[in-house]
Amino acid sequence: METYRVRGSTTKTSRKLLLPLSFGPSSASLLHILDYHIQTQYDRMNRAAYELFVVHIDLLLDLVDRKEASERFEKYKSRFPRHAYSSHGLEDALLLDGIDWKALGIEVPIIANRKPGIEELQQVLGSMSSSTSRSDIASTLLTRILVDVAKRNDCDAILFGDSTTRLAERALTETAKGRGFSLTWQVCDGPSPYGVGFNYPLRDLLKKEIVIFSSITTPPLTDLVIYQQSSSSLSASSKSTTIDDLMAQYFESVEENYPSIVANVVRTSSKLQPVPNDETVACGLCGLPIADGTDGIYGWGGDQNSDKKPTEDAHYGVLCYGCSRSING
Repeated sequence: METYRVRGSTTKTSRKLLLPLSFGPSSASLLHILDYHIQTQYDRMNRAAYELFVVHIDLLLDLVDRKEASERFEKYKSRFPRHAYSSHGLEDALLLDGIDWKALGIEVPIIANRKPGIEELQQVLGSMSSSTSRSDIASTLLTRILVDVAKRNDCDAILFGDSTTRLAERALTETAKGRGFSLTWQVCDGPSPYGVGFNYPLRDLLKKEIVIFSSITTPPLTDLVIYQQSSSSLSASSKSTTIDDLMAQYFESVEENYPSIVANVVRTSSKLQPVPNDETVACGLCGLPIADGTDGIYGWGGDQNSDKKPTEDAHYGVLCYGCSRSING
């Protein structure tokens, strides 16, 4: 967070930064650290270089689970009252202007006099052919909502609480899904194609280190954090197991015995640079830039039979290779 130090600048305006809160140990620890960081700036200079806008996106589809999440969110507000807070459901993604569901061949049920809700989201996700596709679409929609909320609230950047372990998981997961071109923005600090910065302040810490930290803070964060169970019992043959689950299981074991390997994956991925190209279009789902002629499975050579390529007059939205695989199976 060196960028957000107060260095005697005459400017009185502070930058607004969005912090996604998932209730996990990483995002909770990041909020705790930044809350203290802001407090020390006020104690020294009577002002802070930035302010936090804490946002929770509810991924749960059960109303009982959502009520519990809402109650937990209130606890965070009480513990860290200095900051602004906002909560949204994942179904809000169905209303984003940047996603044309009809053009993508996905029908979103429209019910008169009310916006799409949990039921409509369940139908969209249920139309995907596999658990990995459903997980990938949900993750993509999560990012799109965070970017939309950040822009609507004039945030300069999004501060993700991802650890080195989580970034390593993402590097291999996105590559396996066919979205390796996005690693420049998925694991690196800096500007993103969405027009808002992506930053990962905890990128040098392992997941196990953050979990320990969350239990020794003063006061402890254990009453606020939801700790995930070990993924070591997952079965690779189960239909409900996703690529994300398998990568999490793999790096959980690697982190325990060979932490340097985890760091090397992130360090190597961070060296990637996007190829400058003025002829790009945005993917209709994830919104990332696609070089002309490389959209979908066919543009990437995943299917060399040109006869199977959809005709130009069909109603197909422009998709990157990864999103095309998730939607089309």
